[in-house]
Amino acid sequence: MFDLTAIQAAIRAQGLDGWLLADFRGSNILARRILQFADGTMGSRRWMYFIPASGAPRKLVHRIESGALDHLPGEKTVYLKWQAYEAGVAELVRGSRTLAMEYSPRNGIPTLSRVDAGTVELVTACGAQVVCSGDLIQLFEAVWDDEQWAMHQAAGVHTDSAYSVVWKFIADEVRSRGETTEMAVSDVIMAHFAKHGLTTYHPPIVGVNAHGGDPHYETGHAPIRAGDFVLVDLWAKLDKPRAVYSDLTRTGFVGDTVPEKYTKVFLIVAAARDAAIKLVRDRFASGQPLQGWEVDDACRAVIEQAGYGEYFCHRTGHSIGQEVHGNGANMDNLETHETRLVLPGCCFSVEPGIYLPEFGVRSEVDVFVDRQSRVHVTAGELQTEIVPILRDY
Repeated sequence: MFDLTAIQAAIRAQGLDGWLLADFRGSNILARRILQFADGTMGSRRWMYFIPASGAPRKLVHRIESGALDHLPGEKTVYLKWQAYEAGVAELVRGSRTLAMEYSPRNGIPTLSRVDAGTVELVTACGAQVVCSGDLIQLFEAVWDDEQWAMHQAAGVHTDSAYSVVWKFIADEVRSRGETTEMAVSDVIMAHFAKHGLTTYHPPIVGVNAHGGDPHYETGHAPIRAGDFVLVDLWAKLDKPRAVYSDLTRTGFVGDTVPEKYTKVFLIVAAARDAAIKLVRDRFASGQPLQGWEVDDACRAVIEQAGYGEYFCHRTGHSIGQEVHGNGANMDNLETHETRLVLPGCCFSVEPGIYLPEFGVRSEVDVFVDRQSRVHVTAGELQTEIVPILRDY
């Protein structure tokens, strides 16, 4: 539900004069979600919707799509020519000094950079300063409601159980045929998702041995045999409107006993994962604010102190939402300096990894902070050891 009162309260709390939402051909999915556009809504002309800190919102729409914002409150201005569009923008922001838009200075938060530089130039030429809408987006797009939290937990039952299906499939195939393949394992996971009403935008990562050392490996047809190390990264959500993802990574060894070289690296990764989770729990228990970069630092420090810092080549975690890489705060001080707050109602991954030439270890869990600031690690138990597949299955 579009909650104008709550949005305006948040705008005032941030000391802004308003929030200017703009879109062209669906380029700003964040604005469309905030404004409750139905999925698949067509549109090919520019529109703007200005929400002031107080008072009635204002709309700017093109004549041939004059009903584009009719589901929202506020007075409407209809333009036809480009000159009228620019004049309409000036009228929308007249009297405003500081406005939020889906803009990120120096592209520091790429997921938020949905408004093009030319549009920002047009607005600033009208006398308004444009600032990043990052924390507003978090509040009204990245924060889950109770239904989404329930859907995440339901999806997590099946992403978690997929691993037992996978490990058993590998064990059965290796015992009966001597091998299976990465793609065969991926197909088993996709069938498991379909059976339980889950969907995903992309098949999972199944990487054997050196392939696990590539964090975004595209699953191929390499054989999986006894003595091999296997990394499986999978993500899915319920096949329902507004559903949110569950995203997990676990590792196994095709044998009865896991060699020490794998266990040594896994334990470092697991300790880094647990350090990140502990920081989140401690901060919310004490009521102190927490920014995404701090979680990354806490996690990365463990791996760096163990001497593997150069092999941890991605951020600690990402926001999770209706896309697997969501639009809230990431746990990142590597690829970006994430200063957005970790907020109650938001979910994110914690997924440190060490990627060596011969194999890679990643341990990924999802962390959800509920409205009471309780911290949940979702979708099953934390992995505490590499799964000895032929022993356990």
